[in-house]
Amino acid sequence: MKPGNIFMRWGAQLTFERPVRNLSLELLISELNQSTMEMTEHLDHSSDSPGNRRQLSHMVGIERWGQRRLRVALGEPFLSEEYDHYRPSVERSWDELKSEWMATRQATLALANDLSRLGDSPEFKVIHNMYGSLSIKAWLRYLDVHTSSEAKHIT
Repeated sequence: MKPGNIFMRWGAQLTFERPVRNLSLELLISELNQSTMEMTEHLDHSSDSPGNRRQLSHMVGIERWGQRRLRVALGEPFLSEEYDHYRPSVERSWDELKSEWMATRQATLALANDLSRLGDSPEFKVIHNMYGSLSIKAWLRYLDVHTSSEAKHIT
């Protein structure tokens, strides 16, 4: 294992696993709903620009890739892949990308609800390419934190 990986995995434990350890999936879903509303408002007040389209395309791609990883908990096979082919084209219009983001987030929320019916199994982990094994709750936090931090680059 590369030394950097140890630090990334340790950071993931502090950033994603520890904060959700005592939270229910229902609470995490509620937080995702809240951040969805905030993100929608932010996007509605942001302008169409190549940089904003690039950023939103990245966010959609990561969220779709994360969904694919989360579906492993529902029985789909694990695929070791990057997020690139989940990312929509930056050539799409701003309105199309905003719609894709909303549809993608709604799919994340639906998936989270499906996962909540399985119950909380903190021992079930799915590998993240950079952060190592993450629990379902940590994956949901990762997707929420990723969106919130990347949205800061959209003006």
